[in-house]
Amino acid sequence: MNEQEMSVYDHLEELRKRIIMTIVFFLAATIGGFFLVKPIILYLQQADEAQELTMNAFRLTDPIKIYMQFAFIIGCILSSPVVLYQLWAFISPGLYEKERKVTLSYIPVSLFLFLGGISFAYFVLFPFVVHFMTELADDLNIQQVIGINEYFQFLLKLTLPFGLLFQLPVVIMFLTRLGIVTPMFLANIRRYAYFVLLVIAALITPPDVVSHMMVTLPLLLLYEVSILISKSAYRKVLKAGQEAQMEQKITSR
Repeated sequence: MNEQEMSVYDHLEELRKRIIMTIVFFLAATIGGFFLVKPIILYLQQADEAQELTMNAFRLTDPIKIYMQFAFIIGCILSSPVVLYQLWAFISPGLYEKERKVTLSYIPVSLFLFLGGISFAYFVLFPFVVHFMTELADDLNIQQVIGINEYFQFLLKLTLPFGLLFQLPVVIMFLTRLGIVTPMFLANIRRYAYFVLLVIAALITPPDVVSHMMVTLPLLLLYEVSILISKSAYRKVLKAGQEAQMEQKITSR
């Protein structure tokens, strides 16, 4: 009983250290983000979609609000590999040796998918949405006065969710490795998952069929890819379990 209590205390102490390390690195990344905010904002303002609009600051605090918000987001992105590594290091003692190596490789893949999701939303979806909105305003004879705060809020709300949604294959692979989900379970709930993805697509896109399908189809494709990845990961989990049982039988003899 005493050993179990000490084990719990050791886990809590390790968790505390890893949380502290994560917070420290996040603060350092956010401070570094302050030096990247200006060129990023200027780059976003020079995009073709932004140049067609006249941006205004309706409140005195709008520029500093945008500046701080981008610094925070940059800090989150830069510190995300460290956060994932700390999470991996905390749960890795409960994994097989092969699983540790495989799950460690999820970190760069996760970052790549996040940036890929943001890039898809910004370079493919965002121009189409802006064009649709401006065309609709012209058809209705509405003169648009764009606030810089509203513009960047709309940009972030459209792009950041895609970065998170593109993590679906990695999350599914990770949960499969932990034995939490199986490819059979994912296949059985496919219709419900499709419905949820359709709702998410409707929430983050304008109310037109084309933009909705531009979002929905990649999400459905991601889910199907996630099932294939889960099947591969599930086979490896079964194989690793069988090998571990064989090793235990050999050592017990």
